[in-house]
Amino acid sequence: MAAKNILLLTGDYAEDYETMVPFQMLEMVGHTVHAVCPDKKSGDTIQTAVHDFLGDQTYVELKGHRFQLNFDFNEVAPENYDAIVIAGGRAPEYLRLNERVLEIVQHFHKNDKVIAAVCHGIQILTAAEVVKGKKLTAYPAVAPEVKLAGGEYVDVPATDVVVDGNLITSPAWPGHAKWIAAFLKAIGTEIKL
Repeated sequence: MAAKNILLLTGDYAEDYETMVPFQMLEMVGHTVHAVCPDKKSGDTIQTAVHDFLGDQTYVELKGHRFQLNFDFNEVAPENYDAIVIAGGRAPEYLRLNERVLEIVQHFHKNDKVIAAVCHGIQILTAAEVVKGKKLTAYPAVAPEVKLAGGEYVDVPATDVVVDGNLITSPAWPGHAKWIAAFLKAIGTEIKL
């Protein structure tokens, strides 16, 4: 297995599990993962959030861990990466307003590189206009954006994944086992037990 270079896009109040678990898992199997956030450098931290259901009609946002970034956003050259992972949570809401973020995502789309997004991370995909004609899932509250952007929203359990070519999406962190497995397969990683 050849190690891959993977870009992990995250930001303040990204979902804790959707940042830390993919970062650690992809490094564990030998890939190089650059975790970045606009306007931040290697060594800076982001504040993550834990989203949970406590009996209300929607999730609550609890303070998560401080996550240390390991690469400068301003130094990202998308041509140097094999795939991108986009964390969900609240961060995509503001990250999608950054033109450079959208350009980076468009590079992966135009060059048929693997793109994975979880939960609200799909908001960045819709803003980058890369979902038209694609089947994908997201946190259910993002379904209207997927449809307005020309994507086909697929309603699946939070533990599931939707794969359409090089696009891998999951509704939320409970889908980590399936979407990370699909992601590893898509980038050619074989794990032998």
